[in-house]
Amino acid sequence: MKNSKIKIIWPNNNESYASEGDDWFSNAEKVGLEIPTGCLTGSCGACEIDVNGETIRPCISDIKSDNECLLKVSLTTDPFWEN
Repeated sequence: MKNSKIKIIWPNNNESYASEGDDWFSNAEKVGLEIPTGCLTGSCGACEIDVNGETIRPCISDIKSDNECLLKVSLTTDPFWEN
């Protein structure tokens, strides 16, 4: 694991810093953002977020930098989960 902090810009325009391997949900909560959840096993896709343009499922993925110091997060919208 890297010792350097990864800057994350969230959809609510708040910023946070995390270490590689940290949990997405707890880091989102720190900036007042709730990532929607469903099964929490990676099957349903309710928690999908886009990180630097790549869709991930944070319930089965930890924060990774892939040699980038900045991660820009946006929430994925799913018409089946919206009211």
